[in-house]
Amino acid sequence: MRLSKYFVPTLKEVPNDAVVASHILMLRSGMIRMLAAGIYSFLPLGYRVIKKISEIIREEMDAIGGQEFHLPALNPKEIWEETGRVEAFGDTLFHIKNREYVLAPTHEEIMTFHARNVVKSYKDMPQIWYQIQTKFRNEPRPRSGVIRTREFLMKDAYSFDINQDEQDKSYHKHDGAYRNIFDRCKIKYFVVGAFSGAMGGSGSEEFMVKSDAGEDTVAYCDACGYSANLEVAASVVEPRKREAKSEKIKEIHTPNVKSIDELCEFLKIDESQCAKSRVYIHNDKPVLILMQGNDDVNESKLESYLGGTVRPGHPEELLEITGADAGSIGPVGFKHKIIVDNRLKDANNMFSGANKNDYHIGGIDFKRDVETLEYTDLRIVKTGEGCPNCESKLDVFAAIELGHIFKLGTKYSESMGALFLDENGKEHPIVMGSYGIGVERVMACYIEQNHDEYGIIWDKTLAPFDIQLIGLNMKKELVLEASNKIYDELTNSGFEVLFDDRTNVQAGFKFNDADLLGMPVQVIVGDKKLKESASGGKVEVKLRRTGERFDVELSELVEKIKEIIKE
Repeated sequence: MRLSKYFVPTLKEVPNDAVVASHILMLRSGMIRMLAAGIYSFLPLGYRVIKKISEIIREEMDAIGGQEFHLPALNPKEIWEETGRVEAFGDTLFHIKNREYVLAPTHEEIMTFHARNVVKSYKDMPQIWYQIQTKFRNEPRPRSGVIRTREFLMKDAYSFDINQDEQDKSYHKHDGAYRNIFDRCKIKYFVVGAFSGAMGGSGSEEFMVKSDAGEDTVAYCDACGYSANLEVAASVVEPRKREAKSEKIKEIHTPNVKSIDELCEFLKIDESQCAKSRVYIHNDKPVLILMQGNDDVNESKLESYLGGTVRPGHPEELLEITGADAGSIGPVGFKHKIIVDNRLKDANNMFSGANKNDYHIGGIDFKRDVETLEYTDLRIVKTGEGCPNCESKLDVFAAIELGHIFKLGTKYSESMGALFLDENGKEHPIVMGSYGIGVERVMACYIEQNHDEYGIIWDKTLAPFDIQLIGLNMKKELVLEASNKIYDELTNSGFEVLFDDRTNVQAGFKFNDADLLGMPVQVIVGDKKLKESASGGKVEVKLRRTGERFDVELSELVEKIKEIIKE
């Protein structure tokens, strides 16, 4: 491809909202352009990478028996209502045409719709169906370029099995395929236990890349390899120890004291003596959550524990439910369900709100003063806390989710009536799995891990082109003829070549563009080196990753490039 005729609009400067490396470099290298917030066009150079990633995904999915579909992005809303996910996705779901249709954020419902019409017998399974299709989610805060967008390309796959044991086999096949995909794309990743969220199901894992640009947070142990999304991560922390003697319960006037820190300062106590109260609404009923000190409620853990719909109580609801505003709420006298974090199990001599504004209660004994408590792990894990699997400490950091695999079970088949007959003629719901990869995120993550101050550093697998051929001073006949001959020879030898044949651009600008675009090999053609050898001239070869430069005889160039690319 000749650069003089190829649309690669490189930039020196980028918009102020581009702050992560992949976003900056994809804009500067002319791979993408923003159409609207969270909506990007992929230009020719960037789309070449997307196609290479997609082909790797297809090869690995086909290798485990996957069959490729192409499903509509426009879905009748009534199909989504069968599973209740119109409400579950909320404002994230795009509605159109008088709200009769939705733009699909994923395709569990549509795949199940097709399965229930054709998969009727145990003999029809197992099945693995997949597609690479555009998805839509109304992200309230799209950011980081193509890492979090409103329109995106996703590989989503679905397995259909007769029972959980067979579904586990499909799950492990996808796990292996995902590792092959990301290994082939030369991405450094790790796998974490994850929260299934609106997808539902009995278990899930995420394939993650450590990055400051990440929208997820994970806990990781270097010593034993324990890893989990913060939504489900556990840690070992010092619990509140029960004291030998329980004090008498007492009400204390605490004017204008609302936070744990203010309460500790006012009473001269340690935060470990405080039970922070949060009110949530679960299926329209109030629930009180108690945490130690400044520990925060992990709402994903709470949702998993309770099931159904969970949300924080609104300020205007708190007074009606408890008799007090936030900051003065507590467990003593609370008339509804109370759930306590494990760190406070059977604690005594605690301080919490009195359910009366400007008052707190001291000397609370959970075993004596509060009826019917439930205990579970509800904390958000923090850096430096103990690993649950070994004696080392956890590190908590941001990460990008590359892929997510789910054991869906029968959530969708039961609600949509996707049933099959076993060998005895008995009817059962199909057991399903769901498996997603963000195609554009693979590209972004590769760039996040493979760049320097000059630009992108591509390996051959994902590089838009194998070679960037740079003709210096193309107005000179010697350079023009040699460059055209090299271009033809390399192309005819099966290499993908981007030929910078521009005649109105200085050498320094060409070198900067070549480093920015980052093809693995640069071949530099100049009249000085062409005249150096009596056997037909030399060219300079530069390896983008290492910066190594060396001269090669023209007669040996094709074989040398083959050797380099193979290595």
